[in-house]
Amino acid sequence: MARRCGRATSRFTVEIQIYPRRIATFAIWLCFCLLFPSAAEAGLYTASDQVIVLSQENVESVLINSSAAVLVEFYASWCGHCIAFSPVYKSLASDIKEWKPAVDLAAVDCAAEENRKVCTGFGIRAYPTIKFFHAYSKADSTGQAFKASTHDVRVLRHRIIDKLESHEEPWPPACPPLEPTSQAEIDSFFETNSVQHLALIFEDTKSYIGREVTLDLLQYENVAVRRVLSTEEGLVTKLGVTEFPSCYLYSPQGNLTRLKVNIEARTFYSYALQRLPGVVRSGKPLPVTLDILTNSTEEPWRPFNRSGVYMADLESTLHYSLRVEVAAHTLIKGEALTSLKKYISVLTKYFPGRPVVMSLLKSVNSWLQNQTGDEISYEALKEILDNSAQSPDTALPEGERWVGCQGSRPHLRRYPCGMWTLFHALTVQAKNAGGTDPQEVLSAMRNYVHSFFGCRACAEHFEIMATESLVEVNTLSSAVLWLWSRHNRVNNRLAGDLSEDPNFPKIQWPPPEMCPACHTVKENGEHKWSQEQVLLFLLSHFSSSSILTDYLEDESQILAKQREKHVSQQQALEAQKHVERKAREALDSMAHPLPSQPTMQEEEEEEEEEEGPQDEEEDGGEGAAADEMEGKTSETTPWAKPEMEVGRGRRQARRKPSIVGMRMRELQEDIVDLDSFVNQHYKAKALRVKQRTLQRKEEQEPWPVFGLGMELDAGLGMVGLQPMEADFEQDVGRQRKRLQKRELTGQYFVEEAELSHRGRWMSVLSIGFSKVDISLCVILYFLSSMCLLAMYLFFKTRLRLRRAKVALP
Repeated sequence: MARRCGRATSRFTVEIQIYPRRIATFAIWLCFCLLFPSAAEAGLYTASDQVIVLSQENVESVLINSSAAVLVEFYASWCGHCIAFSPVYKSLASDIKEWKPAVDLAAVDCAAEENRKVCTGFGIRAYPTIKFFHAYSKADSTGQAFKASTHDVRVLRHRIIDKLESHEEPWPPACPPLEPTSQAEIDSFFETNSVQHLALIFEDTKSYIGREVTLDLLQYENVAVRRVLSTEEGLVTKLGVTEFPSCYLYSPQGNLTRLKVNIEARTFYSYALQRLPGVVRSGKPLPVTLDILTNSTEEPWRPFNRSGVYMADLESTLHYSLRVEVAAHTLIKGEALTSLKKYISVLTKYFPGRPVVMSLLKSVNSWLQNQTGDEISYEALKEILDNSAQSPDTALPEGERWVGCQGSRPHLRRYPCGMWTLFHALTVQAKNAGGTDPQEVLSAMRNYVHSFFGCRACAEHFEIMATESLVEVNTLSSAVLWLWSRHNRVNNRLAGDLSEDPNFPKIQWPPPEMCPACHTVKENGEHKWSQEQVLLFLLSHFSSSSILTDYLEDESQILAKQREKHVSQQQALEAQKHVERKAREALDSMAHPLPSQPTMQEEEEEEEEEEGPQDEEEDGGEGAAADEMEGKTSETTPWAKPEMEVGRGRRQARRKPSIVGMRMRELQEDIVDLDSFVNQHYKAKALRVKQRTLQRKEEQEPWPVFGLGMELDAGLGMVGLQPMEADFEQDVGRQRKRLQKRELTGQYFVEEAELSHRGRWMSVLSIGFSKVDISLCVILYFLSSMCLLAMYLFFKTRLRLRRAKVALP
């Protein structure tokens, strides 16, 4: 017995080391199932049923020399008995999911053409036929017959245990010890094992509870389970055990504490032991403490009541669903559009939201129902979701604020949890509101998941569940229970998956501590759900009055943020339109220049014209000067305008062109050549000198030189006068080269008395021309006269010659 116990203990020590290899093997099988789905699709089982679908390609790797025992069903998809047995086989696979390191369930469809050779090789002649393959089966093994005449999952589970115990030496390391323990093993247990908890299940000889719980805890670390028979009188008497079955926790110090459960049965033992401190699934990290949670997530951890439903989760789910998931479809049409309309319609009817959210849902629903076309764009839908029309008291909060669905890490729980919570709340609200269509909510959920849910594998699994049994829903109560049962089915399938949060393990919900009345047992001790109590619990748990409003953003803040966003969007839109308009004007002006907007060449020509007539005002412009002194400003010559108009004309000529895209000319200094400078910037001085000259007829002292200052008064926008005697000389010196290039060599004197009688007539004749210009004109006049004289002489001579020829006889 001691040798047997020692061997069993060593088997338990090795089992954790084997588990990673079993995960890799299961992953390979899953890949085969995905790569070769034809048999699965045509058969009665899929990978989501936690049944390995066998084919010609994977049968040897699964059944031959495997570290796990395998129970295989050989069936024909057309067989009526096979079809009737398939739900039982699926239930069995779900029931013993935690046993997978020790035993797996598989199935092969012998009706498929590609599998006929496989079934023939194992001698299958009738359907269904179930065979058991021990671990490390040989290549020539055809398996042992497994009696499956009953549809009782409990009986089938016990027969599997009997097959496991019948394994010959050596004992497979993936299988835990199933034989009863002894006092000697218990006394030395903690010396050879490093687990934190040892659970002792005291039971009768014919009981299977101890072995079932041992296999149920096979995938968990830091806990070990041993069974003690009631016939072990010495140990039973020493520990003072009087009830069978019962479970006790044995500590390294020798203390024995009874495990508290509602009912002394397998399911309650397994659940309680899996929730012990320090007990985690193999390969999973330890649960994260609150301090680490605060630092490891993107936002601060929000303490919450695990038995409550939070409105923050529901609103976050709506935000992600409508603004992220649906937004992935830029164009929504056909079946997707129909699904969206039903989804929004159900939300409008049954979502237990705040007034501002309900007002927005009604707006979206009304807009969708009025769309008569076959498609809509998401941009148009987004305008309604963002309330661009600014309807009062209408908004859907933006962003995610998870509370009851927050995870210990950013990638865990959150939106999937929120979606399940939303679906549960909708089915319960439909029941409480007295809806007329039992499948209204479930059908809308099904269509939405099929068309929009981002996890496509999850959508396929949900569709399979809906196809199998949704037609059975004929009352609002059955709709609530159908969703609950399918949610637990998904939890069972995903337990131990990488998506499972160690702080929130996938369990059969609600647990006994949340709803004790929901759990009961059959006469044979098998766990049973009390659906009447479950329905009452669901109707209360997800009712609108039970939804918690903690961590919600205030409605006034939501509306204020929405208004700010709307204003910023309008400003951005206006700015964009302004830029586009300027760009269009630039393109149009470059193709067709506008007369009112002179080009660069025209501006240069205007400046040259302004630099033209300058000297006329010294003599011939006396009348204009007199008019200006008398205040007459209308219809004056360009060079006789007041100083302010001249300054304004210079600023307009220097103004930047308003056409976008035109190359800007570099601004010039305010000092120009002497001609225009005297003509434009010294008007007042020249006019005063002329007036004094006419009155006194004698030489006058030169006035102080003033120029037009270029500093603009920021408040008045005026141009002021400032002395320019020293600065003027420096500026004139800097402009010498440019003046020489333009060949402007005339020097002007502003005093009228210094001009001689001859100079006055030359000034009148020049009318603003320089000496070089006058010289060129004289030369041109002389040359033109010579040309005319030459032409006259030429034609006169020709005429004489022709007359002479005519006179000849």
